[in-house]
Amino acid sequence: MSTADHTADHTDELRAERSYVAQLYERLDSERARLQSRYAAALRGNGGSLVDRDVEVRALAKQVHRWNVADHGLCFGRLDSVSGERTYIGRIGLFDADDDHEPMLIDWRAPAARPFYVATGAHPENVRRRRQFHNLGRRVIDFTDEFFGAPGDGGDGSGDAALLAAVNAPRGEGMRDIVATIQAEQDEIIRCDHSGVLVIEGGPGTGKTVVALHRVAYLLYTKRARLESHGVLVVGPNADFLDHIGRVLPSLGETNVVFTTTGDLVPHLTVTAEDSPAAAAVKGSLRMLDVLAAAVADRQRVPDDPLPINLSDVAVRIDAETAEWAIQEARAGGAPHNEARAVFVDVVTWVLTERAIARIGRGWLTRDDRAAWEHLRADLVDELEDHAGFAAALNELWPVLTPETLLSELYSSHDRLRAAGADVALWRADGAAWTVSDVPLLDELVDLLGHDRSGEEAAERERREEAAYAAGVLDLMIGREDLMDDEDQLLAGDVIGAEDLAERFLERDTRDLADRAAADRNWTYGHVVVDEAQELSAMDWRVLMRRCPSRSFTIVGDLAQRRAAAGVGSWEAALQPYVPGRWVYRGLSVNYRTPAEIMAVAAAVLADAAPEITPPESVRSTGMPPWSAQLEEHELLNAIQDFTDAEAERPGTSVVIGPPGLPGVMTPAAAKGLEFDAVLVVEPAQILSDGPHGAADLYVALTRATQRLGIVHSTPLPSALAGLTTRSERVGHH
Repeated sequence: MSTADHTADHTDELRAERSYVAQLYERLDSERARLQSRYAAALRGNGGSLVDRDVEVRALAKQVHRWNVADHGLCFGRLDSVSGERTYIGRIGLFDADDDHEPMLIDWRAPAARPFYVATGAHPENVRRRRQFHNLGRRVIDFTDEFFGAPGDGGDGSGDAALLAAVNAPRGEGMRDIVATIQAEQDEIIRCDHSGVLVIEGGPGTGKTVVALHRVAYLLYTKRARLESHGVLVVGPNADFLDHIGRVLPSLGETNVVFTTTGDLVPHLTVTAEDSPAAAAVKGSLRMLDVLAAAVADRQRVPDDPLPINLSDVAVRIDAETAEWAIQEARAGGAPHNEARAVFVDVVTWVLTERAIARIGRGWLTRDDRAAWEHLRADLVDELEDHAGFAAALNELWPVLTPETLLSELYSSHDRLRAAGADVALWRADGAAWTVSDVPLLDELVDLLGHDRSGEEAAERERREEAAYAAGVLDLMIGREDLMDDEDQLLAGDVIGAEDLAERFLERDTRDLADRAAADRNWTYGHVVVDEAQELSAMDWRVLMRRCPSRSFTIVGDLAQRRAAAGVGSWEAALQPYVPGRWVYRGLSVNYRTPAEIMAVAAAVLADAAPEITPPESVRSTGMPPWSAQLEEHELLNAIQDFTDAEAERPGTSVVIGPPGLPGVMTPAAAKGLEFDAVLVVEPAQILSDGPHGAADLYVALTRATQRLGIVHSTPLPSALAGLTTRSERVGHH
């Protein structure tokens, strides 16, 4: 075929594809208009209960959102089978209502779409041609074809064009979905049907995070009935990272997702401080379980001297023997501290009333006179309930505790730390200056301490009072004289009961699922994604396992990038205690983000720090070698400004990464999981020498760039970086 004929055929094909995609958008607009009409009607209300209407409004809102996000790149590919059947692949599924609901567009998560991602020349999956569209808004700009089968079938050899275009494109403000360019090894992980814990490990640029997010979208597509009512929790290392990845799932139409950091897993707690490495390591160890249990037990005390309780007719005492017996009885039931307090109070109350009755009734009251005995006891119990001294004594011996109170008083007291057998590294003057490592301890204490039942009892009393008030309102309505003689009049009591009327005035929770889940410590999720999971301590894992009783997890990490002293040493050690035999491992080996030139530099650092780990293989090369420039220390700030100014004139994003303390510089810890077109690393030797995590930090810093990497330094480069291209001119003029 001549070049002219090929061009003409391509033009005709492009015109036909544009026409078909236009039909898809017409179908999309029609269905969306129908849904929006139903949604508007539901908001206005069409009868039925408030609860039913609220459920319908929420469900329709989700459907409208899913259709709205399909506007961009609705259809991104086509499969031609060996038998000649054509299948179009896109963000959602569309069906032809006029043709017995035949599929017009297949959702990328459907089984029929899988060959689009996994077909190869060796394993064509019954596919003759894979066509990938290049879209701009709603318009198909062009397409590329990849043919499978016998030589001479045609094709332009550009099967990787869409992938390379995506990875070479300038970065925007956040992570983009890869729904149109998922690769075979990624697709296998996304569609993995393992119901337990799936570990995805991969080096920088392998796409492990975005693969995990697409796996969430796939699970919500295949298991929506089970997952949607509970939602999905995504845990990341910091707020910047969550902001970076936060658009991926909404762009795929999924909104029942809570994004949080480990520091935010306890609602309404604010982290304001940072632990020393020693303190963080201690807090992350499972030995803290014994420390916390001992700290709780230490607050269940016997008095050093008997505590006098002066009643109106008699004086009694709480002595060590009474308190010890009450403590044993309260602990024997196995209830949490605050809930077991009721048993402690009951035992102490019984002992005191027995002693008081014996003294008051001496000479005239015998135990055989049970009625008088119990009548006197009831009077004494009433008096004790209102007795300030008795309440103070109980609070001294078995106080009601909150996790924050117990832990802050533990940290700020050498005596309490010693009594709990805790490491001295835990002491701090301000016990309530919370750190990220405190969060799992506070969460653990929620279960150790339990609830203060007095609040629940007050709420129940209030509910009964509301019902009684409503009953009074109904009595007034029913008792109106002008209705008494009208036998046909429908009375208020015939329509609604008192409790139903009271319930009408209760405040209803109208928040969406994600907001409700994020605010509820006891919420359990259908699935949990943990990113940068190598940083989690043994205590962190306990928090997350409590959040997902079904143990359905996607865990993302790279042991080579671990910086936390209490972090994961091996996946088996971290997971086997919770899901023995129910976790599987999948590795990603191809680096889609980092060019080969930059990865070679980072690999040299990795070889020194962790020679047993193989770095991922880069899929592309840019032809721009990383460079370094040695400057005087006072010149570094100017070099940073030159770099920033130069990159501001280019498309894409840039960042300066360096050790803590430099103005306008991001630390390696803050840069984890992020990506930028251009990166300037400052003082790599100082990063490397900053504690045991220095090598991991430098590896992270060097692998954030997708296009350009520069290094400026005043001290000699680490030996692993000695081969960099050197520059003597100012950084902004390259």
